[in-house]
Amino acid sequence: MIREARLDDAEALVAGNLAMAEETEGLRLDPEVLRAGVRAVLEGRAAGRYYVAEEAGRVVAQLMITHEWSEWRNRDVWWIQSVYVWPEARARGRYRALYQHVLEQARAAGAGGVRLYVDTRN
Repeated sequence: MIREARLDDAEALVAGNLAMAEETEGLRLDPEVLRAGVRAVLEGRAAGRYYVAEEAGRVVAQLMITHEWSEWRNRDVWWIQSVYVWPEARARGRYRALYQHVLEQARAAGAGGVRLYVDTRN
């Protein structure tokens, strides 16, 4: 099942973000700083939105988006800021399903597109 993340998903999102930073960039992030940021997004105090994929009631993948106004499209564009799929859920199409869900949500909201933010270090 894919859905927008809720406040009770905060610890799973923190764990996913910590694992993603370690795996992709070799970074050890401060869990408390990350926890505060994740909660700010989930509580609507910071820009962004998380979507999660669940299996048996457990979060196994996450995707975070932000919105940015595009002058030349004259509409919001949704930017995928981060994606993490737990190793045991890889190769089961979780990223593709999350992306498709976000694409459908963006189209329904009238967004000018969905773009993937790419960090050249990754």
